[in-house]
Amino acid sequence: MDLEQKTIFVDGQWRVPSSGRTIELVNPTTEERLGSAPWGDEDDVDSAVAAARRAFREGPWADSSATERADVLDRLADEVEKRGDELASLVAREIGQPLEFSRFYNVTAPVGVLRFYAGVARERPSEEVRPAVFWPGHTVVRREALGVVGIIVPWNYPQVLAMMKIAPALAAGCTAVVKPAAESSLDACLLVEAAEAAGLPAGVLNVVPGGRDTGELLVRHADVDKIAFTGSPVAGRRIAALCGELLRPVSLELGGKSAAVILEDADLDTVIDNLTGMSFMNSGQTCFLLSRVLAPRTRYDEVVDALAEIARDLIVGDPLDPGTTTGPLVSERQRERVEGYIAVGRADGARLVTGGGRPAGLDRGYFVEPTVFADVDNSSRLGREEVFGPVVAVMPYHDEDEAVALANDSDYGLGGAVYTTDIAHGQDVARRIETGTIGINFYAPDANAPYGGAKTSGLGREYGPEAVDTFQGVKSIFVPAG
Repeated sequence: MDLEQKTIFVDGQWRVPSSGRTIELVNPTTEERLGSAPWGDEDDVDSAVAAARRAFREGPWADSSATERADVLDRLADEVEKRGDELASLVAREIGQPLEFSRFYNVTAPVGVLRFYAGVARERPSEEVRPAVFWPGHTVVRREALGVVGIIVPWNYPQVLAMMKIAPALAAGCTAVVKPAAESSLDACLLVEAAEAAGLPAGVLNVVPGGRDTGELLVRHADVDKIAFTGSPVAGRRIAALCGELLRPVSLELGGKSAAVILEDADLDTVIDNLTGMSFMNSGQTCFLLSRVLAPRTRYDEVVDALAEIARDLIVGDPLDPGTTTGPLVSERQRERVEGYIAVGRADGARLVTGGGRPAGLDRGYFVEPTVFADVDNSSRLGREEVFGPVVAVMPYHDEDEAVALANDSDYGLGGAVYTTDIAHGQDVARRIETGTIGINFYAPDANAPYGGAKTSGLGREYGPEAVDTFQGVKSIFVPAG
């Protein structure tokens, strides 16, 4: 595709935006210019929302059945899959995500999400009949699409995070206006090409790139019925406040500082297998990252050494090289943020076990070494704040009660894991941990299970059949007997 994108996609057409502003994109591996994308303004957002409103109220989408919408989602999955090589490569260049990792999260996973919600749409009844309690008769309980959904997604997993919202919204019968992150504006255009080829009716999916001001215009728009957002807690609070003023439904998937709780009887090979990905994936730029590792004092040195070995074995380099496991951070600003937290960890007395600098031989690109700190105080900034980089904090505990207390002593509650050879006991421990999702000996979100956070990690749930509910309202129709 053309990396000098000049148009936005509104009402089934590519249009020149009103603002004339552009987003300049930099390849984080080379620090060279990658391309540009348009920056939508108020007129562009107005046009996109108006198109989504027309498509919701008029035309083929307004009259579509759940089966017809499911067929559209399946066709979209096919078209995304056809563009798999181009999507995976483009995201690798946009954000520095290693190629095979990008292929999974920007092709395989979005395709799977689309097909999952196509199945949900086909199987899920739109109405059910309930007998009345107080009056003779019954009630028809009907699920109806909310309307126009404003979708705002981040750059770190651009395709799957977009699809986690687009797929259930469309399955529910809604229409959408998507504001992609500035850093990943170009791959959003490939998604639009797939939607065109799949035959989505005009106005069902509209894409307006831009900056934070573009996103706020979408959140504030009077004709948007729901906002679905993934991003930082700071932005999430702002969006929640605006939606509160407007009495507008909102779902927020925000940050995390998730705990991996290693119990006394844990199998260390199992721990290493899972934490290699779940503590360092995507150069640490992952909201559900298991970035706090809690280890019993009896096995503390063993765990610290194993984590250090994981970090040293990661292959940092060009994301387009198939052997690379860890690419650069997305931007110079992000690298400065991560290096700032490394400096904070040192200053606060945590023990730097490995990493902490820039990799030797990589003079260009926004690279940071995979880093492990031991003896981290849970009350320190490194123990409490989301770094969003390849930095893991290890903390000792005396017994399981202290481990659970440490895991829960956090402003966040998005992910987590318990490692043990006693699965039943691991589940008992997991039930005590205040988080939206958690695993036993393995952690990763799954499309068929609700995913979302507690506390500062957000509001609402994505994934699972339940996600469709967040894009629908419920109407009760009473029918008297006789």
